This record gives sequence, structure tokens and C-alpha cells, in this order.
Amino acid sequence: MLQRKVAVPCIVTAFCLVSGGLVFAQSAPAAVDPAVTKLLAGIRAADKGQLAVSEEDGKFLRVLVGATNARNVLEIGSASGYSAIWIGMGLRQTGGKLTTIEFDPLRAKEAAAHVQRAGLSDIVKVVHGDAFKEIPKVAGTFDLVFLDAWKPDYKKFFDMVFPRVNPGGLFLAHNVINKKNDMLDFLAAIEKHPSALNTTVSPGHEGISITYKKR
Repeated sequence: MLQRKVAVPCIVTAFCLVSGGLVFAQSAPAAVDPAVTKLLAGIRAADKGQLAVSEEDGKFLRVLVGATNARNVLEIGSASGYSAIWIGMGLRQTGGKLTTIEFDPLRAKEAAAHVQRAGLSDIVKVVHGDAFKEIPKVAGTFDLVFLDAWKPDYKKFFDMVFPRVNPGGLFLAHNVINKKNDMLDFLAAIEKHPSALNTTVSPGHEGISITYKKR
């Protein structure tokens, strides 16, 4: 039987999604501006609640956005804007936009300030509010979604947002290794979904699930 070959995104330094398929490499992203590096380090240092992703995860998100040429990205759970800055740097290369939603008003204010300091206000829009209420207000479909919110709500967010992910797009969820017991229904749902191909990567130690929506 002849196996059908499907081209899917591959990042040599980060991860490969292969489904009996073709593989292609992507060029490395540009170096981070020293001022942005200092800003990112400051956000991490002030993150006493450990809400931000690791630096390794941030770099991974940036490369992934660029490698997949994502244009319309949604982040659920901004915290203080650390991951939004990494995603925004990737979108600077692709010409895309990010909408990031944060429930806590203080953190949303911090995220917006940090995005502005990073010079990404033209790319990243920070929205304060309940994501379940704010997501329906966001127009269009998504090439990539990054979920890093209240873990027991992961399945609800997946059920709500995955239908709006473009075929060939990605739905990512954070903390799927270190907090997997808080999202078992979500992890089961993505494995059973007929339109999903799944893998897990761990650039840091928390783990990120990657759900690829079949074309």
C-alpha cells in the first residue's frame, strides 16, 4: 500500500510534526534586541507566582510562530505579557497579529505596559476580561492558539476555540506535564478528536501539547 505523504511544519531546533510526511527546515529567527532581553529578564525576576512560561518555552513559541508563518494568533492567559512578547517577536517576522486575554486587571495592565516597552503594540493587543466572554468578540479564525490559563478550564477552551482553528493550524496548551492531573479531561479530548494530531514537547520542564488540525 502506497503511503500518502503530507508536508507539515518542522523546526529542526525545536520539534517536528511528521505524519508519514515530508520535512522541511526553517531559518533561525533574528537575535533579540538587548533592551527586550533585559525587559524579559525583569518580567521573569518579578514573577513570584511563576505564571510566566520558561525562557526555553518562550523561544520555542517564537520559532514556532515564524516556522508556521502564523498570522492570526490567540493567547488565553497573558499573565504579565512574557509569552506575548516572544510570540509578538515571531509575528514581527510573519506580519501577523496577536490577541492576548488576561482576566486579572493588574496583570493585564502590566502585560500591556510590557508589550509597549518591547515595541510590539502594533502587533499585540492585550484584552482584559473573562476569556469565555472575550473570545467570541475576537474576529476571524486562528492559525495558532496558545492556552495558559486556569487548568481545569482547558477542555472548555478547547471545545470553544478549536472549531475556529484553521485547517493546518495549531492549538497549544501549557503545563501539560507538570500539571497534567488538573486537565485530564482536556488531554483525553485532544487524543480522541477526529481532526487532531497530537504531540507533546518540553523545551522547559512544564510541557506543551501541540494539537495539529488536519487539513
